[in-house]
Amino acid sequence: MSRLSPADLLALGSLGMRTRRLRAALSALGIALGIATVVVVTGIPASSQQALLDELTALGTNLLRAQPTPRQDDPVLLPESSVAMVQRIGPVTAAAAVANTHTRVRRNDLLDPGHSSDITVLAATPGLLDTVNGHVQSGEFLSRPDFPGVALGHVAAQRLGIPDAGDRPAIFVGERWFTVTGVLGPMPLAPDVERSVLVGWDAARTHLGFDGHPTVVYVKAREESMEDVRAILPATLHGEIPGLVQVSRPSDALAAKRATQNSYSALFLGLAGVALLVGGVGVANTMVISVLERRSEIGLRRALGATRGHIRAQFLTEAVLLSGLGGLAGTALGALGVAGYATLHRWPLVIPLEVLAAGVLAAFVVGAAAGLYPSIRASRLTPTQALAA
Repeated sequence: MSRLSPADLLALGSLGMRTRRLRAALSALGIALGIATVVVVTGIPASSQQALLDELTALGTNLLRAQPTPRQDDPVLLPESSVAMVQRIGPVTAAAAVANTHTRVRRNDLLDPGHSSDITVLAATPGLLDTVNGHVQSGEFLSRPDFPGVALGHVAAQRLGIPDAGDRPAIFVGERWFTVTGVLGPMPLAPDVERSVLVGWDAARTHLGFDGHPTVVYVKAREESMEDVRAILPATLHGEIPGLVQVSRPSDALAAKRATQNSYSALFLGLAGVALLVGGVGVANTMVISVLERRSEIGLRRALGATRGHIRAQFLTEAVLLSGLGGLAGTALGALGVAGYATLHRWPLVIPLEVLAAGVLAAFVVGAAAGLYPSIRASRLTPTQALAA
């Protein structure tokens, strides 16, 4: 039996597309809309999901807080190297510490030394803002370690009557003046920091007699390892008696985030399956009609010596080419649609690359499956049946 070369097979398979361009375009449009639907129904929810996950992440899904267990006598002291010790844990991405300096703060030195403002003075390590998702609203954070400067938490700044650090006001901390170098924005993940005056770690040692032992250690870790990090934090910070270290449990937002990811994944699969099914039915319908309308062509080719295998290969190749071209066009169309929708809603643009690749591949697979029956039906026509039609 003679075999068709790939070039001849491609020429035969594209014959119907070249001679019936409008029908070929409409057939490709059907699968293009199906694949575009796949990209859109995965890309738009993925972008929406990413926007939601970003909001949930801002709630501290990857943040833990470790501190000594509250006791009435003989308080536990965390080691001075707590931050460095925690940073050596593999999944940890950031760590910082604060410590109560047990120092009073006053707006000026004319106020009674016994005056209580309910504002805590905390020594802070440089990476605090990155760890608790904080930001500077005015001025700068504690950029010079030994300089007697302070950064005011959002609530503390309001209580002290200092809305910004533009003119570098000064406040009286302990027994000396400190320059306000910055005012921080709201920090819902660390409300105790919002109500505090922050002093650099080294400046607190130098000017306030701070002993260097942190009272709270903030830890940011990869979300998939939060439970593991939480389990080993006590032993890391206090190897002798880990039970004396209290670690917050992962945020409820983390559970909500994981539930959101699972529900969206199920939605993606369901919508993509429906869209592919619709596109496949369209291609199959087009190919069946094509066989019925081209029976005379099939009969003539059979009479001239074409085998059943040649006929099957011709129509199967045509179906795959139609679907492939439609898949490429649909992928591009769907990506543009997702980009426009995400931009309109100010979402991050998220189109998984595997979805784009799968869209094109699925188009070829669906084309092959949809063209299988029409190609077999065409090959079963005898020359006399086909020419008589």
